[in-house]
Amino acid sequence: MRTLPSNPGPAAPSAAARTATGSAAAGSTLAEALDRHTVVGTLWRAENGRVRCLACGHRCLIAEGRRGICKVRFNRGGQLHVPFGYVAGAQCDPVEKKPFYHVYPGSNALTFGMLGCDFHCSYCQNWVTSQALRDPASRAPIEEVTPAQLVAAGRRANARLAVSSYNEPLITAEWAVAVFQEARAAGMACAFVSNGNATPEALDFLQPWIVAYKIDLKGFNAQRYRTLGGTLDHVLESIRMVHARGLWLEVVTLLVPGFNDSEAELRDLARFLASVSRDIPWHVTAFHPDYKLTGPPPTTAAQLIRAAEIGAAEGLRFVYAGNAPGRVGHWEDTRCPRCHETLISRHGFCVRAYGLSADGKCPKCGTAIPGLWAAEAAPAPAGLDSFNRFPRRIRL
Repeated sequence: MRTLPSNPGPAAPSAAARTATGSAAAGSTLAEALDRHTVVGTLWRAENGRVRCLACGHRCLIAEGRRGICKVRFNRGGQLHVPFGYVAGAQCDPVEKKPFYHVYPGSNALTFGMLGCDFHCSYCQNWVTSQALRDPASRAPIEEVTPAQLVAAGRRANARLAVSSYNEPLITAEWAVAVFQEARAAGMACAFVSNGNATPEALDFLQPWIVAYKIDLKGFNAQRYRTLGGTLDHVLESIRMVHARGLWLEVVTLLVPGFNDSEAELRDLARFLASVSRDIPWHVTAFHPDYKLTGPPPTTAAQLIRAAEIGAAEGLRFVYAGNAPGRVGHWEDTRCPRCHETLISRHGFCVRAYGLSADGKCPKCGTAIPGLWAAEAAPAPAGLDSFNRFPRRIRL
């Protein structure tokens, strides 16, 4: 594994030089434009005249002039070149949108993403960025930026966290760490939102810089996982590895009717999570028809509640139903697993009431609630200020 200098990459471009393009810079293909925004990476090693990428569970062995499965990491001159120095999306999001429910509730998260993914999920809701160089219709604009500029924009937006998300951040881990270095120096906490197709090398590379990691566990059927471009066992092992490293972990399952919502599959999934730790928050969220999967109907609130009840019945202490504000009852809230007192009341991305003690305990029975807590949550916005709890694009 190569050593990457602190915050490598191009010098800060002027406003005139910074380019936001539709699919690529004028006169070039998208691949050529992205290839210009690269550096020699860290997560790779030379192997038998090729390079072995270590960023994700595919561990691609890449010949000269070829690309990995993700399409954005490639071998040039016997070195692995990796994405660096741009964003395809940058917003100030509520931390609840990630979703992290046990990480500084009510706070803002500078959230940034690039292009590309190592999966090809047919129902991807971020396919415009994730399927770049794989699907010709995936043509998101990019904007040059430095880590310092990105973090400065986050500070102007009052972000408490910096989060790598939107596309699959494992394949752009070197860029994420460069941003996290700046963010940590500015007093922000950092987190990862990922499909969980990780490697020990990638997690060791990220661990010094992040405090929390969210993994999408897309089901519990190995055959169906392969149709998405992934391997179930790799994701399960990533969940174990993240938890073993002491990073705060939350897990999300997008509930797709007819694909991963059978009672047997949900019970098996919940039992697995409980076997790692009953304190892992499990979010079941609502599917809507998107990208190539337009046949199944949207997930109903009743289906979300049923899945949440299965998770609780299998021993998980913190189960949440998402993407249905006000329609899933107490499954939006954090409750004490001992006395069932409501500790954090939510409506969508808004924290309506916050009852944890300053040291993260239930004030009624004294039970410690696992998570990353502030002394108090940010106040819930009201009236015209409520737009602050919706994603906001930031100016770089």
